[in-house]
Amino acid sequence: MIPLVDTHAHLTFPEFDSDRSDVLLRAWGTGLEAIVCVGAGAGMSGNDGVLEFVKEDSRLFAIVGVHPHDAGIMEDSWLGRLEEMAAGEKVVGIGEVGLDYHYKHSEPEAQKRRFRELLSLADRVGKPVVIHDREAHGDIWRIVEEVGIPKAGGVFHCFSGDIEFARKVTGAGFFVSIPGVVTFKNAAALHEVVAEIPLEKMVLETDCPFLAPVPHRGKRNEPAFVAEVAAKVAELKNLSVEDVGRVTSLAARRLFGLPGAELEPHIAYRIRDSLYLNVTNRCNLACRFCPKHNDYEVKGYLLKLEREPSVDEIFLSMGQPEKYEEVVFCGYGEPTLRLEVVKEISRRMKARGVKRVRLNTDGLASLVYGRNVLPELAGLIDAVSVSLNAPDAAAYAKNCPSKYGEAAYEAVCAFIREAGKHIPEVVASVVALPGMDLEACRRRADELGVPLRVREYMNVG
Repeated sequence: MIPLVDTHAHLTFPEFDSDRSDVLLRAWGTGLEAIVCVGAGAGMSGNDGVLEFVKEDSRLFAIVGVHPHDAGIMEDSWLGRLEEMAAGEKVVGIGEVGLDYHYKHSEPEAQKRRFRELLSLADRVGKPVVIHDREAHGDIWRIVEEVGIPKAGGVFHCFSGDIEFARKVTGAGFFVSIPGVVTFKNAAALHEVVAEIPLEKMVLETDCPFLAPVPHRGKRNEPAFVAEVAAKVAELKNLSVEDVGRVTSLAARRLFGLPGAELEPHIAYRIRDSLYLNVTNRCNLACRFCPKHNDYEVKGYLLKLEREPSVDEIFLSMGQPEKYEEVVFCGYGEPTLRLEVVKEISRRMKARGVKRVRLNTDGLASLVYGRNVLPELAGLIDAVSVSLNAPDAAAYAKNCPSKYGEAAYEAVCAFIREAGKHIPEVVASVVALPGMDLEACRRRADELGVPLRVREYMNVG
C-alpha cells in the first residue's frame, strides 16, 4: 500500500455521525498512515470535540483554531483556551484560520483582526499555521508580511491561488495543500501549480466531507479518497503514485511534527520504474546549483552515506534489479570516482538479465584517470547522460568549479564525442539555471552530435 497522510479532514462533522468508524477503517485499509483532523468550524465546541476524537487512535492528530466564518463571534478568551489546547501532544497546528471573502459569514475587518491574532498565536506556541484563503490572496499575504511567518512554518490549505502566488508562498517557506479539486477537468490553474511547484513543497488533503475527487465528485468525501488526489498529482508530475505518497507524506510529517520523519541513508532507491544507485558522495565538481549544498534528500530518500558501500552491499541493496525498466548509477556524487565498482556492478546486473543500465556522469572520468575509460564501459553501460551544464568553458568553470579549471569543459566535450563509439545511447544534460543560455547549449550539443536534455533548476529526481 502507498503511504499517505490526509492533512485536512473534518471527521467530527455530522456528516460522519452514522459511520465514522467505518470511514476510519477504509482509510487505514487504503494505506493512510495519519489523518490531521480540524477543530475549527464550530466555534470552540469544534475544538473540544476534535481533541476528544483524536484520543481514539495514535494515527489521528488535531489542529485547533477559529475558522474565518466564526471570526465575528470569536471572544477574546478563546485565544487563551486555544493556547492551552496547543500544549497538548496531539495538537500539531493552529488552523484553519485566515480569510474567506466568498461567503463573508463574518465581516472582513473582523476576519483580518482575528487572523492577525491567530497567526501570532501560532508563532507563540511554536506550531505551524493552517491558512484558509478564499478569494483573499492579497489581504492574506499583507497580513502574513505584517505579522510574520510563524517559526514553525505553515501551509495554505486547499490551495486556490495561481502559479505566481504559489511561487511566492513556497518561496517564503510555506507548503501548499492539494485537495480533490486537482482531479477536476476545469482546475487548470491548480494543474499548473502542481506541475511546476516542487513536490517537496506539497502535502495532500481531502477537506472531507467536502470537495470529493473524481470519480466520487458530488458524493461525501472521506480520507480514503486522498489516494485519488495522489494519483492525479502523480500524473501531472510524471511520477509514480508511490513517489507522490512517499514525498508528500514525509513533508506532512515534518510540517506537523508527526512520527516517522527521520530517514535512513539509501544506497539503492526507486523513482518511477527506475532503480538508482548511490555509490559515493564524492564529486569532482562543486556545482553552484547542486541541491546537496542544502540537503542530501531526493524524492523522500536520504542519500548522505555514512561510508562508501562495498560491491556486495550495493548489489544486496538492489533486491531484484531485473524487474526495473532501468538501473541508473546516479546518487549524490560522481559514480565514476568508483569506476571499478561501477564496472563490477554492471557485470553482475548483465548476468542477472538487467535490460538497461544507465550512467549519469560529469564526463570527467578520462581526465581524472589519465586514460580513455569509455572502452571499459562497452557492453556494460547501455546509456550515458553527461552533464554539459554550459555552452562554453568560461561559463562551465563558473557554474561547475573544479581544480581542472576551464580544461574540464573540453574534457567533458571530448568524453561526449567519444562516448558514442562505445555506448549505444548518449545524451547531454543541462540544468536550467537563471541566466543559462539554453539555445547556446543546444547548439553545442548539436555540434557534439547528441541530444540535449534540460533539467529543471532545483528539482532533482
